[in-house]
Amino acid sequence: MTPKILSRSVLGSILLALFFFASSATAQTTGSDVATHIWPGETWATSTPEAEGISADAIETLVSELESGVYGFVDAFMLIRNGKVVADHRFEQDYWAVMADHDTTNYIYNYDHPDWHPYLKGTELHSLQSVTKSVMSTVLGIAMDEGLIGGVDTPVMPYFEDYEPYTTDSRKESTTLADFLTMRSGIEWVTTGGYAGDEHDTIKMENSDEWIRYVLERPMDRDPGNRFQYNDGVSVLLGKIIREATGQRADEWARERLFEPIGINEFYWKITPDGEADTEGGLYLKTEDLARIGYLFLRGGEWDGKQIVSREWVESSTRPIIPDINPGNTRADPGYGYQWWILAQEGGEAKIFGGNGYGGQFVLVSPEHDIVVVFNGWGIHGGAQKSTYQALQRAILPFVDVDE
Repeated sequence: MTPKILSRSVLGSILLALFFFASSATAQTTGSDVATHIWPGETWATSTPEAEGISADAIETLVSELESGVYGFVDAFMLIRNGKVVADHRFEQDYWAVMADHDTTNYIYNYDHPDWHPYLKGTELHSLQSVTKSVMSTVLGIAMDEGLIGGVDTPVMPYFEDYEPYTTDSRKESTTLADFLTMRSGIEWVTTGGYAGDEHDTIKMENSDEWIRYVLERPMDRDPGNRFQYNDGVSVLLGKIIREATGQRADEWARERLFEPIGINEFYWKITPDGEADTEGGLYLKTEDLARIGYLFLRGGEWDGKQIVSREWVESSTRPIIPDINPGNTRADPGYGYQWWILAQEGGEAKIFGGNGYGGQFVLVSPEHDIVVVFNGWGIHGGAQKSTYQALQRAILPFVDVDE
């Protein structure tokens, strides 16, 4: 058979069509602009603040203040815009000297022991504390996407039948996943004295041998779904629900469904005395890998063409379901979604959202500015003049040119 020879015009048309097909497969349209997202491989792409529309002087000023101690004990600062790292700074702290005046008994839940906090035994893995909750919520969402967990209106107590009997209260039976995810469980949780106090229920739980039973035995002090009350124990129960639904412990499920697909190959997750992943505060990640979590959410749950967690879950998790966690005052308090904090909002939509951890762990996302910022620190004994929690809003965003 004699092969057909295509004319230049026909061949050109085919090549042009293939070009547009390839372009549409790798580009994402926002309004009239087409932007091809950059995805990190083993490392992140890098750029400069100026090239990405951020004042270099503003970043230099922020770094100078971080170095001076104005923000307390900060270990790392990483800023990503348009998928490129434009600032990456690590700060050396002598935590053995810092903690010398405190109890340094060698125990995994002793926050004053430098082998365990903030870095894990001399590695680059940094304690995330309650940023763990945001990661846990992500992998719970993946289980829901896969049909292993019902909707957020699913009752939670049937997941704990193996722990019966525990303190009964008819109100517990109506508690849903949404109530747990938004910290409206109705379960009493004493926070007197903060984490340094012996009366804090989280400290009592962490010193117990049966974390899940400890939480289940707590009484109710209000109806579920009624009012926000931060409760570390509820996040522990959510981790157990992941285990019951998937058949895998939360850390194993996270490794398979979240970490490895987005390039996180090294992590540590504390395991509680009753054999579960500590999903209220036990995760350790490298700073650059925590940034991957933020970037995944910035991109609506997508990673390099693959949907890791549904866009619907990302949007629900980072929506201010609770617009104001403490409406009884005149302060501009943050809002809350599904284990994610909402730092700034407008018209019921998050402008800045993030995961926040005890001691100064923050992954903060500004979708409007295509920015992810990570701060890691360990200022558990106070003394800072400024908080890195507010640095994105106050020290970075005012110096970003959104029309570059």
